[in-house]
This record gives sequence, structure tokens and C-alpha cells, in this order.
Amino acid sequence: MAGISSKNKAVVLVGVFAIFLVAMEMMVMQAESADISCGTVTSDLIQCVGYLTSGQGKPNPNCCGGVKKLAGLATTTPARRTVCNCLKKAYSQFPNVNSAAVSNLPGSCGVNLPFKISPQTDCSTIN
Repeated sequence: MAGISSKNKAVVLVGVFAIFLVAMEMMVMQAESADISCGTVTSDLIQCVGYLTSGQGKPNPNCCGGVKKLAGLATTTPARRTVCNCLKKAYSQFPNVNSAAVSNLPGSCGVNLPFKISPQTDCSTIN
């Protein structure tokens, strides 16, 4: 950087640092959505099957723990979309589930999801 004024050096360094930060943020977002798989979603919610098929009573603490864990993982748009798509897939694999119990599951566990768990949910619109 010989021949460049100290002011220009500072501008270049700030620019390089800004590019570095943007690249790091993109890598973190990619890693967050990659950490969530349909296997993770299924294993976190397997304790809910009894409640979701009967539709009676309240979900057990292990079920709610899984729901809360998923909500904690779904902190970015790509992660929320992944969880949504996995839930839709799981929904179709369990034809005997009670649709009211499925819809009420997050609220019954004290969790607020930014989307409704339903086969009709368009996961691509979730932010």
C-alpha cells in the first residue's frame, strides 16, 4: 500500500472488513439452515405422536421440549422454511393425526411459530 495516503488505506481496510463481515454472515446463515434436517424435526417431535393422533389432553413435557428446541433452531428464514417443509412432509406420513391437535401443538407448548402447521401452508412465503 505504498504511495496510498493513510486516509485511503483506512477506507480500503474498512471496505475489506465489511466484505469479510458480510461473507461471515452468509456462512453462518447457511450453516444454521444446514443444521436442521427433516431427521432433526422428526426426532424432536417423535414424543408428540401420541398427543397428535389422539388429539386429547395436553402434550407431554418431552414433546414440548422438542417443539421448543425446533423453535429455537428456526431463527432464520431458511431455517424456518426448512422446518415448515419437514413438518409438512411428516404430516403426510402420519395420516391418522388429529388436525386440530397439530394446529394447536405450538400454542399448547407455549411456543409461537410464525406459520401454521398444515399441509396447505406455503413454506416459501415464510420469512
